[in-house]
Amino acid sequence: MNALDLAGSHARLRSRPPLHLADLTPAERVRAVVERGHPGFRAKQLATHYFDRLTRDPAAMTDLPVAARETLAADLLPPLLTPVRTLDADQGTTVKTLWRLHDGALVESVLMRYPRRATLCLSSQVGCGLACAFCATGQQGLTRNLSAGEMVEQVRAAAAAMAAGELPGGPGRLSNVVLMGMGEPMANYARMIAAVRAIVAPSPEGFGISARNVTVSTAGLVPGIDKLAAEGLPLTLALSLHAPDDELRSELVPVNTRWGVAKVLDAAYRYFEATGRRVSIEYALMRDVNDQAWRADLLGELLAARGRGWVHANPIPLNPVPGSRWTASEPSVEAEFVARLRKHGVPTTVRDTRGSEIDGACGQLAGAEDE
Repeated sequence: MNALDLAGSHARLRSRPPLHLADLTPAERVRAVVERGHPGFRAKQLATHYFDRLTRDPAAMTDLPVAARETLAADLLPPLLTPVRTLDADQGTTVKTLWRLHDGALVESVLMRYPRRATLCLSSQVGCGLACAFCATGQQGLTRNLSAGEMVEQVRAAAAAMAAGELPGGPGRLSNVVLMGMGEPMANYARMIAAVRAIVAPSPEGFGISARNVTVSTAGLVPGIDKLAAEGLPLTLALSLHAPDDELRSELVPVNTRWGVAKVLDAAYRYFEATGRRVSIEYALMRDVNDQAWRADLLGELLAARGRGWVHANPIPLNPVPGSRWTASEPSVEAEFVARLRKHGVPTTVRDTRGSEIDGACGQLAGAEDE
């Protein structure tokens, strides 16, 4: 079995999502249009409406003949996501959407507006097969992978909401995308990278979001990290580490039994060497679990030993799952953890948490809806 399919091996089989424009390369889009009896240039027109004007509504495609716009939109821009619930927090600047897919499966995305940027956190799988102990999504198991189109459609919906001024602050532009929602992106590699290429491709082939503003998160699938390093894209890699020692990390992040802390950090460093992009180390601080001062020192030592300037640590106050034994660290403990990392020369920033009052942890909303 391919290592990138490790987490997907027990997925329940479901019908495939409808073919979507975003599932295809630009050349494939032209072929798809021609196969449907239309001139090849219609592919560019269709892509312009979707990626640049952020619409899949045939009525808005007035530069296409009526018959062409109806058939092409039906065939290549089918509905992939239907909103089930939308919750907002932080005075409306954080919006979490629960989406129902064509087969009834549920995923979430979160749009967050900041003073100088707007970030979408999107999902790459329905559920997750990695079973991380403290993660709401991980407790659901894996249902299936998302298609590239289903990932890209989350981006289009967020970009359209920003353009329409649906969040406080008036019309704006979606500037950042993080694949940190439900699922393990590296376990859905081919579709994930196809979605990423559509996200960063210049208009009208994609949304034209800077690759430097796209972050791919992983719990530590080393083959995926190495493959991503070879893609030639200056993406940001975020490694969800959560413990610096194999004993605890294997308990929290079971995939660590296959690729331990040393192997994962070595792969992350190789990513930095290949791309020049500083790696983000994600570390959810959990009270009396992984927030001890000696673990901060060990983490600092491991990161510093591989050099300087290659990494940035992001301790994250845990968004607790209702009923879970995992809770956030005390503020004083968090401050000591950060201070010790900085003492080792590791740039460290506590991640701003949003949406705690709307089940902010990924998977909580979908899990509640399924109950």
